[in-house]
Amino acid sequence: MELSANALTVLKARYLLKDEQGRVMESPREMFGRIARSIAAVEGLYGGNAAACEERFFDLISSLRFLPNSPTIMNAGKPQGQLAACFVLPVEDSMRSIFDTLKNAALILQSGGGTGFSFSRLRPREDIVRSTGGIASGPVSFMRIYNMATDVIKQGGARRGANMGILRIDHPDILEFIRVKRSVAELANFNISVAITDAFMEALKGDGEYGLVNPRSGREAGRLRAREVFDEIVESAWETGDPGIVFIDRINRANPTPHIGAFESTNPCGEQPLLPYEACVLGSINLASYVKNGELDYHALGDDIDLAVRFLDNTIDANSYPLPAIEAMHKGNRKIGLGVMGWADLLILLGLPYNHRSSFELARRVMRFISERSRRASAALAEQRGAFPNFAGSIYNRSGMPRVRNATTTTIAPTGTLATIADCSSGIEPLFALAYKRLVLDTTLEEVNRYFLNTAREQGFYTEELMREVLRRGKLKGIAGIPPGVRRLFRTALEIPPEDHIAMQAAFQEFTDNAVSKTINLPPRAGKDTVARAYLLAFEKGLKGITVFRYGAKRGTLVRFADVD
Repeated sequence: MELSANALTVLKARYLLKDEQGRVMESPREMFGRIARSIAAVEGLYGGNAAACEERFFDLISSLRFLPNSPTIMNAGKPQGQLAACFVLPVEDSMRSIFDTLKNAALILQSGGGTGFSFSRLRPREDIVRSTGGIASGPVSFMRIYNMATDVIKQGGARRGANMGILRIDHPDILEFIRVKRSVAELANFNISVAITDAFMEALKGDGEYGLVNPRSGREAGRLRAREVFDEIVESAWETGDPGIVFIDRINRANPTPHIGAFESTNPCGEQPLLPYEACVLGSINLASYVKNGELDYHALGDDIDLAVRFLDNTIDANSYPLPAIEAMHKGNRKIGLGVMGWADLLILLGLPYNHRSSFELARRVMRFISERSRRASAALAEQRGAFPNFAGSIYNRSGMPRVRNATTTTIAPTGTLATIADCSSGIEPLFALAYKRLVLDTTLEEVNRYFLNTAREQGFYTEELMREVLRRGKLKGIAGIPPGVRRLFRTALEIPPEDHIAMQAAFQEFTDNAVSKTINLPPRAGKDTVARAYLLAFEKGLKGITVFRYGAKRGTLVRFADVD
């Protein structure tokens, strides 16, 4: 089992089981065995061979070709093993609902999951509260309470609490919501996104006004000029990285079970739209593992997709759910989200610069293969185990569509610590830097891209002085003695134009059931007009959501380099 020093550090800090004194109780091999055994045990429910499946699962995950989401690694095999990463909880317009949801969110966060909320159903600030004769304090005030509660909860004892807060663009308090994180102390445990409607985009295109709607009464509560609201979103995102945008009508047009409900929110990183009380289990395939003789081995990749889909479907049954309502929703739709990591590594191994036209074409080809193969694997499971219970009325319940086990099969997640364990690049992101130091919990990890190291040695330009300069700068720009082809191949995130970031996200989104987590990285000099163009281009290119982050923005930058322009 080949684990990097950084992988071992992360596993000891976050994932390996510990006793009551905090001492590590298992080795990485035992951890992978625990996971494989727990997930394979589900085979007995369907007349399968658990022992044979355990062996195959162990090979899949211990080789780092595939890893499930963090809660599965942390909790599989525990008495109360909560294995899902993504949840959405409803927030209705009553004090009871608001605080019942907060209690439920605390249970999810404690178990290692991340929670999304739409606060769009809450009546606006200064609206009437008939039961008390008082006035409402509005959605943002309740988000502050949720944020404070999250502050004292650690996800599974190993991850800080993560939340997504969403408000519709037509909510009367939208401007307060858009501006709230301009204060660095506000909502530190929340990512926030504005749910943008098609009607708003039409008003923006025509430089017109649009109506605000009071969710309590359903009546129009005023009108705003779309351009002025859009400019406020741009201002906040340029300054802090928040809010992001989700195109809520587009997301709902892709809803596989509209008869069950409508999407209002996503998980914390935006890649998983979910119905109220719905959960999803995620896992990612390390694409860099499938390069053989300078080509992508589709045969081996396909076999592992089949096995990963089985693993994730089993995880739904192995899961110990924090609430009966969540169990009913998850087992009703049986959503899984198979994604990828190591994408930037794959491109390097194939000699393709990240933002080359051939790379965008390869992204479509690879994701289409994963989508079709995972759907086929889900259909094969449906033949053995039955279609998901809410199949009748779903988009699949019509002529020419397959009976499938899972309402969705694909999601592109960010894979932060998973990528560190697998020693690969995160999700579909480009390399953020070629070498850098970052803090994981209380441990500083120094990371140097191994493919750049190998290239420097093979092509004869490696020196200790060069590596010190790369660590200082994080990129090759401004460093002498680097061949032009190497510079192009190892271009980092801040050197890639936002249009190309969006093109890559769009390529993957075209063949992804759920959504795609991707940061549109911007250099410090990027203007607000760049943010505005990125948002408009994201809508034009068919994205379900977009997050921009300008290096050095107020929200904080985890990795800093010299001479960033």
